[in-house]
Amino acid sequence: MNKVSVFGPDFPFAYDDWISHPAGLGHLPDTAHGAKVAIVGSGASGVIAGYELMKLGVRPVVFESGQFGGRLRSQAFEGADGVIAELGGMRFPVSSTGFYHYVDMLGIESMPFPNPLTPAAGSTVVDLLGETHYAESLDDLPPLFHEVAQAYDRALEEGANFTALKQAIRDRDSARIKEIWNPIVEQWDERTFYDFVASSDAFQALSFHHREVFGQVGFGTGGWDSDFPNSMLEILRVNVTECDDHQRYMVGGVGQVPHKLWDHAPISITHWPAGTTLSKLNGGATRSGVTRIRRVGEKFEVTDQWKRVEVFDAVLVTCQSHMLSTVIDTEESLFAQDLWMALDRTRYMQSAKTFVMVDRPFWKDKDPDTGRDVMSMTLTDRMTRGTYLFDNGPDKPSVICLSYSWMTDALKVLPLPVERRVDLALTSLANIYPDVDIRSHILGDPITVSWENDPNFLGAFKGALPGHYRYNHRMFGHFMQDDLPPHERGIFMAGDGVSWTPAWVEGAVQTSLNAVAGIIRHLGGGFYPENPSPCDKYAEWGPVKLPD
Repeated sequence: MNKVSVFGPDFPFAYDDWISHPAGLGHLPDTAHGAKVAIVGSGASGVIAGYELMKLGVRPVVFESGQFGGRLRSQAFEGADGVIAELGGMRFPVSSTGFYHYVDMLGIESMPFPNPLTPAAGSTVVDLLGETHYAESLDDLPPLFHEVAQAYDRALEEGANFTALKQAIRDRDSARIKEIWNPIVEQWDERTFYDFVASSDAFQALSFHHREVFGQVGFGTGGWDSDFPNSMLEILRVNVTECDDHQRYMVGGVGQVPHKLWDHAPISITHWPAGTTLSKLNGGATRSGVTRIRRVGEKFEVTDQWKRVEVFDAVLVTCQSHMLSTVIDTEESLFAQDLWMALDRTRYMQSAKTFVMVDRPFWKDKDPDTGRDVMSMTLTDRMTRGTYLFDNGPDKPSVICLSYSWMTDALKVLPLPVERRVDLALTSLANIYPDVDIRSHILGDPITVSWENDPNFLGAFKGALPGHYRYNHRMFGHFMQDDLPPHERGIFMAGDGVSWTPAWVEGAVQTSLNAVAGIIRHLGGGFYPENPSPCDKYAEWGPVKLPD
């Protein structure tokens, strides 16, 4: 049986096939070799676009105002070799086949992520309304939790023809995907995730408490209540492409992906000598942050924070969309007003994580009275919400993500220093594990992040509200520029916030590749008939257009 991948459903295009085809992504005329493209941001989308454009003979110049790697941010604990906290993306579903193309090419090892109720977690504790349940699988939980899981499965089937849609994605049957998905877009764009759950026959037959449990605990990666206000389309995409299933983490940190790609010399490259890397083309380091973008004839003038001004043949912006109107002085005429509306109305979700390093995976110790693990992966309605446990093997300290929270729960700790965040998390966990002295195992200094407090992000990732489909459509399809007036062509955008799957790195990969295709065309290049590009397939399989 074919595996589920992020093949659509809005634009069912095989990005993984396109980037792995021996013919290559496309070709440029000799006159375009050495053309300069400014790339704003060194996250996954920026580095991948730069890498692929470099292979085609372009000179990508990467600008970065913060930390290299964007939200693929692996922060090392001081004094420990290879012991890290994943502050941004940390779990990567195997359905992200475009992303794993680069992971495999770079030789990065991955392991199953210790999500709740998975073998990788070993055991899970669900603590809800002061009552604690220990489980190694869903079968170990009380009937209430089974009822909730079964109700959501039925709701998906009734409301989204779920099995048939997933099978069409497995089969990569674009016509069947669009036949099922396009009417769902029209039906659910303006309705919330909570509406989908509460109005379903499956949940209406149950109590409010069942919906409450679903929000607090959920299934797959954890509770869903922070997403309740979002458009249901956002959640359906995650479910049907299995972004919340079969997840892995990168051994040594996902930050290796952009860093290793930065230094990777491709086997096949045009124009540049063998051994060329992004790092070498950029003089060994990124430029500083962009502060101004202007059009100069058919080209672009980009200014960095040190007032260095340089002219480029094209620009790719991969920063979060709010940066274009709050941080970067972006010439207004570069984007249509309806696209500015989409960029400015994009809503970002808050998120906070707090990590500690511990001496060993003490949670695997057995309670002499019960025979159970003394501590488990934990889902709770307390402030910590999700607690994850990472065993780095016998020769390294272990790591606990004490708290992974969203929206209101993340805002509760926003003004607090890291030590206070740790204290609050340990106090919550002490109510669940009164006999476990976590403090006695902690080494070094804790690590925390609040993405909404980072001036380069102002939030963790996009969370589309009801009615935002049209905004997303404008952003995602912007790489198709034939119908744009000349003064709007040549500037492109990418990133998971431009994609249909925000928060998942595959969205960053796919929009990055869209931008590469658009830049190839903008520079006068083309594609190989045996390996058609997103530009070639967009008119036929692009997202359904809703009336304005």
